[in-house]
Amino acid sequence: MRKLLFLFLLTGTGTVQAQLWDHTRGCIIDASTGDCLQNTILTAMPFLRINPDTRSGGLGDAGVALTADPNAMHHNAARLAFSDQQMGVSVTYSPWLRNLGIDDIYLLYLSGFYKIDNLQTVGLSVRYFSLGKIDFRDDNGNDIGTGQPNEFEIAGAYSRKLSDVFSASLSAKYAYSNLATGRTLGAFTITTAKTFAADLGFFYRNKLGASGRRNYLQLGAAITNLGAKVTYTKGFVKDFIPSNLAIGAAYEMNFDDYNSLTAVVEINKLLIPSPRKPGDPEYDTDNSKIADYREKALFEGVFGSFGDAPGGFSEEMQELMYSLGLEYWYDKQFAVRAGYFHEHELKGNRKYLTLGCGVKYNAFLLNLSYLVPATNNRSPLANTVRFSIGYALDGSRARPAAEE
Repeated sequence: MRKLLFLFLLTGTGTVQAQLWDHTRGCIIDASTGDCLQNTILTAMPFLRINPDTRSGGLGDAGVALTADPNAMHHNAARLAFSDQQMGVSVTYSPWLRNLGIDDIYLLYLSGFYKIDNLQTVGLSVRYFSLGKIDFRDDNGNDIGTGQPNEFEIAGAYSRKLSDVFSASLSAKYAYSNLATGRTLGAFTITTAKTFAADLGFFYRNKLGASGRRNYLQLGAAITNLGAKVTYTKGFVKDFIPSNLAIGAAYEMNFDDYNSLTAVVEINKLLIPSPRKPGDPEYDTDNSKIADYREKALFEGVFGSFGDAPGGFSEEMQELMYSLGLEYWYDKQFAVRAGYFHEHELKGNRKYLTLGCGVKYNAFLLNLSYLVPATNNRSPLANTVRFSIGYALDGSRARPAAEE
């Protein structure tokens, strides 16, 4: 299975089928069979979009509008400006494909922040994705050695309050992907993919309600992984990395001194050109033998991604991904979480329920999350426990923002 995955990532090839958009059924259909076809958006370096945050992992992967913690580095670093801690670190371990009996693929994520003053906060994160040991074979099935593909990202962020209720952040990152460097694929030599990228985040937090209880509304928006295109083969067309737009909201309700509940909702959209299949008149208008959507420049692809789907507005709406979640805290020490993630069946068909819990003790925080697939399209994290450990380095008691 892993060999097939690498081959697909490196070649970007697929089944050649003529495509027609059926407005009645709302999908691209195979002209010969009349069946609906998936039109999933694919990118290079997809590991950049893997959610390493265990807290968010229990909330349907919603995280752009949550209260501040070190894992804000992945979702929206603007959250860090509202932290009530001087410093904090978090380490997350996520097993990968454990349902298939594979035990050497995993994601490690280390993140932390330091609050310079009441207005400014800086953050740092490192992501490492090990894809295990791979046996390489040539076209004839002959053994040509083994390899240990791996990918990593290092990011730094600056977050600043622009008012008492609003903050913004700017992050810079370097990403590296080594899948099969030095191997050959037909006439091409596989190389390492490298790129620089940036994140831009915004966060709003304000009290709501006239009662004595402190309820909060939080809004977040972030553009992440906005960076140069990459290639795994020299002299071949470059592909987009997973630039993404996330918009979310969270409403925190504090019922009394012991009980609080936060409801979160989030919408994500990849800022990547919508694919077109051979047979579409706009597939290769310049006869270069390469699909036009893959040849677009970075910002042409990003800005054009809001209106380039073959099916028009109805297909653009299919490209949205939705997350919902609830987080309950008791005595500011024990948390339980539940969430749901939804992706359209023709754009990847990822649908799953998530569960999670958290325990705070003095300066330490332990989070666990668990993913339950809702379709036959199983997630690599299906039925796998992920966990993270956090620590407030100033030694004060880590507490949720409800205590502000």
